Amino acid sequence: MGKLTVAVAGATGYAGGEALRILAQHPNFEVTCVAGHSSAGQSFAPFAPYIPQLAGLTVQDSTPENLNGHDVIILALPHGASGALAAQLDPDSIVIDLGADHRLEEKSAWDAFYGGDFYEHWTYGMPELIIGKNPDGSYKRQRECIPGVKRIAGPGCNVTATTLAMQPGIAEGLVDPKGIVADLVVGYSGAGKSLKKPYLLASEALQSALPYSVAGKHRHIPEILQNFAHAAGLSAADADRFTLGFTPILAPMSRGILATVSAPLTDKAKDLSDAQIRDVWLHAYEGQQFICVLPEGMLPASANVLGSNAAHIQVAVDRNSQRLYAFSAIDNLNRGTAGQAIESLNIALGLDESTGLTKIGVAP
Repeated sequence: MGKLTVAVAGATGYAGGEALRILAQHPNFEVTCVAGHSSAGQSFAPFAPYIPQLAGLTVQDSTPENLNGHDVIILALPHGASGALAAQLDPDSIVIDLGADHRLEEKSAWDAFYGGDFYEHWTYGMPELIIGKNPDGSYKRQRECIPGVKRIAGPGCNVTATTLAMQPGIAEGLVDPKGIVADLVVGYSGAGKSLKKPYLLASEALQSALPYSVAGKHRHIPEILQNFAHAAGLSAADADRFTLGFTPILAPMSRGILATVSAPLTDKAKDLSDAQIRDVWLHAYEGQQFICVLPEGMLPASANVLGSNAAHIQVAVDRNSQRLYAFSAIDNLNRGTAGQAIESLNIALGLDESTGLTKIGVAP
């Protein structure tokens, strides 16, 4: 296979920049168009000095005319901005939407949390997502749905961290679906690259932690519930069988998510030992090369996955409160956004899914 041409819209934002950082090192792709809105006409070099290979490019306007004609088009745009644009793109190009416009299957969920035009659901780009079981008891994976597709919806970063932490327990009926709680510590890049107070004012962000979109308002909630329904072998229409208390907290770090997801144990889980419950997670992620269930007693840390497509997972049981705790750490821009998108792109093209990606973080 010769190198495929790639255009990235939203190239000067955090998600678009991370996609370009990965693509610039990928052996099968050549970035030939970087597109933006307010930055159109400017040299790309000042926006991504960490990618010198792309310094010679000029930012183009994010129009169908500039994006069409490429083998791959990545849309790293705010929710509501990619749907109408995507409808005008070449049907023969592979298009990946890193925004929310094509993630949700149910219009009612979109209307409740986003509003505006509802666009068609695309193939969901989380290869490790459990979507039920085969007759022999093995897990079906979303990976099986991706080869050959032309439209891929990239999952949300908080969605990825929460789903990967708890889906084994849901798939095996170990937790009460009506009592799930997720608390996430999130790096400031998760709030986007805009100068809005207090998200990107260093004087206010440093030395402080800040909850946001609390009490059931975060837009990632319906997507998480949709994933939980699939993990249980149900359809998206059955997502109301689950409830989620969801609290994201911005912390003074540029990247990373540390998710703590808990739920009451079911009677089935109460009859299992801690070791047997841990084995459920080990079995669920056996052979999933980017998902690492850490050694017993070792908890995930966001610093250990920075710059990688890895997810570090741990599970623990509190017998006093009769709750199961699942933990995950990911890089929100890589595993949570661009890395996962490139992993799905690799699968769509029949490449090894790890091509151009790393499981190894950066230290210190």
